[in-house]
Amino acid sequence: MTASVLSRPRPAVATPTAAKPRRRLGPGRAIPFGAAIGPVGLLTLWAVGSAAGWLDPRTLSAPWTVVTTAGDLIANGRLQDNLAVSAQRAGLGLAFGTVIGTVLALASGLSRWGEAILDGPIQIKRAIPAVALIPLLILWLGIGEEMKVLTITLGVLVPVYIHTHNGLRTIDSRYVELGESLRLPPGTFLRRIVLPGALPGFLLGMRFAVVGAWLSLVVVEQINSTSGIGYMMDLARQYGQTDVIIVGLVLYGLLGLISDGAVRLVQRKALSWRRTLAD
Repeated sequence: MTASVLSRPRPAVATPTAAKPRRRLGPGRAIPFGAAIGPVGLLTLWAVGSAAGWLDPRTLSAPWTVVTTAGDLIANGRLQDNLAVSAQRAGLGLAFGTVIGTVLALASGLSRWGEAILDGPIQIKRAIPAVALIPLLILWLGIGEEMKVLTITLGVLVPVYIHTHNGLRTIDSRYVELGESLRLPPGTFLRRIVLPGALPGFLLGMRFAVVGAWLSLVVVEQINSTSGIGYMMDLARQYGQTDVIIVGLVLYGLLGLISDGAVRLVQRKALSWRRTLAD
């Protein structure tokens, strides 16, 4: 009896195990200067390819050649003059497109009749690139500044409208009910509920709009222009000056990045109350 009890296997005793560290499912912590890693890597490949002779300078000029050319263009004033003209065109188109797109979004997002009248034509315009309208705009307005600014305006208007309209329609209906319960006047309702609710969509639309303004500018400035960055690039194409063309491309890219960065900064400040995956 005693031997059988002693020989019986003892039940296993659970031993405490160390808790596994919680796995992060998000993208992780922000990388210092992470936005510069991609451009610096691309620039490095470009420099190495040029120094090793893998890239024909007649096809793609070396980075140091482009820097020298940019210095020459700045010294003789060509770059500043053309940049001022381009910035004016893009600024006017961006301002007109933002105002018109926001007003149309408010009219369509806050009224069923407004949506019935406005949303369909704007969705049709959304399916037609602004560049495709250039031949018609030239027939109507000629090749002057009006056609160029209007083309940029059309490229800006649609993203501002689409995202602002979507922001309006995704406002929580409980806030609207609260405004009705408090008997808020229309002006207060618009200022306290509608505009803050639509702000995230509007700022997202502005990020697309600023890039769209520069994209439209690239096209219109190469249509019988006599000034602007696009004109400078088109003139360089005729003479085979790839270094000048690359200076223009780099400038367009920098302008787009700076514009987008400015909107993102405003977005971060204005929407600091939100907690998102990027935080």
